[in-house]
Amino acid sequence: MEMNTREIAAEYRLAHWANIIRERSESRLSIRAFCMNAGIHENTYFYWQKKLREAACEQYAMRPADSKSTDLVHPGFAEVKLQDSPPISNRPSPSEFFRKTADYGCPSPAEHENVTGK
Repeated sequence: MEMNTREIAAEYRLAHWANIIRERSESRLSIRAFCMNAGIHENTYFYWQKKLREAACEQYAMRPADSKSTDLVHPGFAEVKLQDSPPISNRPSPSEFFRKTADYGCPSPAEHENVTGK
């Protein structure tokens, strides 16, 4: 299938923005901070993020029925298995939790009321 100039330009823009979105993800900055540093308007970032998601959905819908769902996973990603959370019996009670947070300089509920009036 031969692509015309308009289709080639659209593919180029998608690839360009995929790189920008990947860079933002790898930077670990918030979208707002990344856009500010890069001189990109946030609305533009979100527009292209939406376009990339739509393109990915189209590719997914057009894949052969016998392909594996893992075909869509980027080779740089790996499955992460989370450990089970500790049993409830090992978790601190709410009062123990609040006592521990007070040790870190967090205001107690009474101090919070004095500051906020609530």
